[in-house]
Amino acid sequence: MRVLYQIDAFTPTPFSGNPAGVVLAADGMTDARMLALARELGHSETAFVLPADDTDHDVRVRFFTPTTEVPTCGHATVATHFARAVEYGLPSGALVQKTGTGLRQRVRIHRDGDRVRIGMHQGAATFGPELDGPRISRLLRALGAAPGDLADSGGPVQIVSTGHAKVLVELRDRATVDALRPDPAALTALSHDLDTNGFFVFTRDTGEEHLLTWSRMFAPAIGITEDPVTGNGHGPLGAYLLHHALEPAPGGHLSFTGRQGAALGRPGEVDVHAETTPDGAVRVSITGTAAVVYRRELA
Repeated sequence: MRVLYQIDAFTPTPFSGNPAGVVLAADGMTDARMLALARELGHSETAFVLPADDTDHDVRVRFFTPTTEVPTCGHATVATHFARAVEYGLPSGALVQKTGTGLRQRVRIHRDGDRVRIGMHQGAATFGPELDGPRISRLLRALGAAPGDLADSGGPVQIVSTGHAKVLVELRDRATVDALRPDPAALTALSHDLDTNGFFVFTRDTGEEHLLTWSRMFAPAIGITEDPVTGNGHGPLGAYLLHHALEPAPGGHLSFTGRQGAALGRPGEVDVHAETTPDGAVRVSITGTAAVVYRRELA
């Protein structure tokens, strides 16, 4: 039976966090129909769940924004496996998902009675170029920020990926992050020049003891003016903070909680764990809960 869910990820409360469409049993749907449904739903991503096509994974998932297919998506992965756990009554356990681009990712279902949390291991972090002065100035103008808004103790403005690259930029405080009024056209043009579509802006001056980071994410080049809560932003963020030694990380391990979405009235929280492996790589996992908004059957 083909079923459509709307799941709000990284929150236990409907109508907060980051909404995603999830289509279970999507085999037989064409690319054009998947894109049309994603466009109709209007979420930043919609996930389509397909049977495994080899023995090295358990399930395939394809992710579409309203305008294009993307290689992976953190909040829609959480939403996907939350929906599967609810629909099929799945117990705690681990599995491997294969994305539309062939990326294989480990996912874990954590079930405690009716409470379900989903963990996702992202790809090994890659650290791209650090932006130079002229490009930083251009980015700040596109975000509606000024040079004095950069954090004094921050790391470089840099492209980082754990499967879906983001430009990471740290600002001085929460009020500065909340005050941003980006220019979508300017960010889109910059995306094309940098060959990356997401701009993840954060601060460590959160004003709340249990939160390390407070953030926003913009990706207008792929149809996402602003994303409420971004798993594929928090993963690179964890890798970045660890790589640049911006936070204490005993034994090469860094765990923290980040909040995003307040500017859109859809707050949510992501638990992040980053670690340095014996071979020097940085690997990241994210974990979050979710809530069902609706379920309906599709023809």
